[in-house]
Formats: sequence, structure tokens, C-alpha cells
Amino acid sequence: MSQTPHILICDDDPIVHESLTLYLDSEHYTHSDAYDGAESLQKVEESKPDLILLDVMMPEMSGLDVCREVRKTLSTPIIILTAKGEEIDRVLGLELGADDYIVKPFSPREVIARIKAVLRRTADTNESASVLRFDGLEINMDNYTVKVNGENIPCTPKEVEILHLLASHSGQVMGRDQILQLIWGYDYNGDSRTVDTHIKRIRQKISCDNASWSIQTVYSVGYKFEVG
Repeated sequence: MSQTPHILICDDDPIVHESLTLYLDSEHYTHSDAYDGAESLQKVEESKPDLILLDVMMPEMSGLDVCREVRKTLSTPIIILTAKGEEIDRVLGLELGADDYIVKPFSPREVIARIKAVLRRTADTNESASVLRFDGLEINMDNYTVKVNGENIPCTPKEVEILHLLASHSGQVMGRDQILQLIWGYDYNGDSRTVDTHIKRIRQKISCDNASWSIQTVYSVGYKFEVG
């Protein structure tokens, strides 16, 4: 991350841009603007932002589709902005790899606070990056890659972070709410099915016959990474 964070605002409402710009300027953040989904992807490539504020409902391409495209190649932090406030938007955004979500209408001060929190978590993750290895499984937080028997396994940033979290606490049971708090960094007010969805996808991706490790479900509690 650059010394002065650069924020990309993706929203089709000029008023949102105007209000957020005032607060970003006051925090000495640089910023750029996109007003539809296609332009958002273009600006991601051009401006290389440190964080993306991404509205769900935009012309040309929805924010969720933009998030999906960004996550194919980048781990840039994303905060979803949604006017609907419907749980399905929040859950889908998190499953696609968003780092946080904010429901409209919102206070610009709240957005700034969330930006700082997400950037701080990202910095902390980078500082504590490490490589874990278990019988053919390699989880590399330096470059957010997962390998099974030397083969690169395509994973979203959140899948890598969840797998690393469980593997770095081998044998310890971690509750769904605990995983949400540690990975997404806030108290999630809906159900925790997004964790279950991520775990299901991780298991499918890293499935390996006769491996000495596995992700175990602890009924009504959560999950643990088991070795041996």
C-alpha cells in the first residue's frame, strides 16, 4: 500500500462522490471516481487503488459483477455499498470476496472509519504474512497462493485467509462468528452461512486423497484444521 492511500469510488450517484470526496480530502487520501461498472474496472486497472468503494447498483455492470472480476486477479480491499440493505446482497458480496459492506444511507464519517479499519487489517495481514506447509499443502500469505502437491489452486483472497487462519490454529476449534470477526473484522448481524459457503468451496478446491490434513466440522460450533 502506498504511503498515502488511494481510494476508488465506484457509484453512479454524483452526490455520493461529492460527500465522500470532502471527507477523503480531509484525511489526505487521494481518490478517483467511476460512475458505472465498466468504468470501475477500467479505473481499477489505471489507478491501482489501495481500496475500492463499490456500489451494488450501477449501470453497465453491477457492483457484484465488478467485484467478481476484480477478485479473479487482485486482492485489493473492497467495501460494498448497497442501498437495498437486503441480506442476500451482503452475503453474496462477502462470498465474492468483499472485505466489508455498508448499507445506504450512510454517514461519510462511518465510511471513513470503515476504510481505516479495512486498511489497518490489510496492513496487519501483510506484516504477519507467512507460509504454512502440511503434507503437500502450501498456504502462502506473502502472495496469497495455495498449492496442493505443487499445483496452484485458484482461491479468492478470503478463501486463502480462512484456510490460513484455520491451519495456523491446527487442532483448535474456531466458531463461525469468530471466523467472521477475524477475517472480515466486524460483527456480522445476519446468519453465518457465508462461512459455511467459503468452507465448502475450500474443501472442494483442496481435496486430496490420502492427505494427513483436513478441515473438520464441529457440530453446532464451527470448524477446525486437523492434522494426522
